[in-house]
Amino acid sequence: MRQPLAVVLLLAWLGLTLLLGQMRWFRRRPLIDRMRPYIFGLSLPSDSDESNSLLRVLGPLARDSGAAIAKFSGVHEDLATRLERVHSPFDPTSFRLRQLGWSIAAASAAVLVGVAIDPTAPVLLLLLVGAPALAFLVVESQLSRRSTDWKRSLVLELPIVSEQLGMLLSAGYSLGAALQRLSRRSNGAVAQDLQRVVTRIQHGIDENTALREWATTADVPAVGRLVGVLALNRDAGDLGHLITQEARAVRAEVHRELVETIEKRGQQVWIPVTVATLVPGLLFLAVPFTEALRLFSTT
Repeated sequence: MRQPLAVVLLLAWLGLTLLLGQMRWFRRRPLIDRMRPYIFGLSLPSDSDESNSLLRVLGPLARDSGAAIAKFSGVHEDLATRLERVHSPFDPTSFRLRQLGWSIAAASAAVLVGVAIDPTAPVLLLLLVGAPALAFLVVESQLSRRSTDWKRSLVLELPIVSEQLGMLLSAGYSLGAALQRLSRRSNGAVAQDLQRVVTRIQHGIDENTALREWATTADVPAVGRLVGVLALNRDAGDLGHLITQEARAVRAEVHRELVETIEKRGQQVWIPVTVATLVPGLLFLAVPFTEALRLFSTT
């Protein structure tokens, strides 16, 4: 009885350490790391300067094994791209460590349940394997859902932002100034992406390169077409008109998708209506049919 409890306590301690290690109020940075930005001559901390040796050992293992499990479960998109798309504060290693922490916590809970109910060996094996896998897939599914919602928000916001960008360019703004103005006007998905584009430009990256990076990270065809139009900034004389036409094309595409969704939902409404109509009809047909069979069998 003491050995399972010792295993449970060890797994619970490890999972709790990994989870709480990601919180700023629990994990205090060393004094040298806090003073580093204000002291000239000190290099930036590298992966080898991490104070927690446990995370340094588990980081590559969690990253590689998590990527393999995610690929096996059907997720083929790069984790770093998805994290960058949704502006997540985690890097791939931290995200995989977070997944590992949840999986270990789920495994500890499964062991506790197994000790409490004393199930058969197949049920215990199912609990020990299924609980960590379920926790891993839940965290992965949350990120995938956030990524899908972000891409959908980009598609919905892009027509309005494109029209505003076209008006600013037609009014005499440069491309960099127009992007900077739009990035400060709202807190939407496009504005946050444009803020990152503006930051990259301020770091010395070319405007076209920063925009292409945005198109690659967003992975939205409408964004790619808009970036292709913006690449003609130095060649086209009436770029605002081209951007307005692209905004109308995106709005028409969104309208078609909305009409298709409405038609599909309209067709789905008829499924329960059809079932509710056919079941009483079949009952009414079954009564005389069984009565006729009974009469023929008696005669």
